[in-house]
Amino acid sequence: MTVHLEVADGVGTLRLDRPPMNALDVATQDRLKELAEEATRREDVRAVVIYGGGKVFAAGADIKEMQVMDHAAMVARSRGLQDAFTAVARIPKPVVAAVTGYALGGGCELALCADFRIAGENARLGQPEILLGLIPGAGGTQRLSRLVGPSKAKDLIFTGRQVKADEALTLGLVDRVVPAAEVYEQAHAWAARLAKGPAIALRAAKEAIDTGLETDIETGLAVERNWFAGLFATEDRERGMRSFVEEGPGKAEFL
Repeated sequence: MTVHLEVADGVGTLRLDRPPMNALDVATQDRLKELAEEATRREDVRAVVIYGGGKVFAAGADIKEMQVMDHAAMVARSRGLQDAFTAVARIPKPVVAAVTGYALGGGCELALCADFRIAGENARLGQPEILLGLIPGAGGTQRLSRLVGPSKAKDLIFTGRQVKADEALTLGLVDRVVPAAEVYEQAHAWAARLAKGPAIALRAAKEAIDTGLETDIETGLAVERNWFAGLFATEDRERGMRSFVEEGPGKAEFL
């Protein structure tokens, strides 16, 4: 298999495993969707790490596979491509991308599907599709512009240039830069911390934020309001407030 789901301590690691560069061919895309949906369903998965290994995250699509596809073939495939990445973006749990080495094209787009991105000092990110006479097709034109703003996204997409980890941090493309050897450890620690949190409230926060970014503020506020009120029916809310009153802030333990 080209993608694995490994679960420990409430954290599910979606591990890309297609040496040497984790090229995202059709089979890998479909497997990624399958496992993202499994991570969504599984109650023992409370947070997710996306990881490609110590040397490379994912260098992009399988160009040799794409080269033989004509217009009709890509019309038939493009929805499946986007659906695979959307399945990752819609995991209703905290998701962090642990980025080492190249995260280009589809690799960068996969990192964009996470809620948080931790990059190694050796990371190189970019959307080089324009150099092939193409544009990003797995969500890059939409998620990148929402993350870093339209002008910065256009710079990266129009030029196809790669950015090193320090520039990616300045652009807001990644959230933290650490030594390459520490990327997975720190990503797992971020996920493990949130895996101990209130699962329904975390899901609510993610949905409210993501929905708000895709709609007008009034609709976003309605989503927030409904979730906020709904959480008063949860055991986690009772546990959190009781702990606050009896023990002080930040000491609640959630199931």
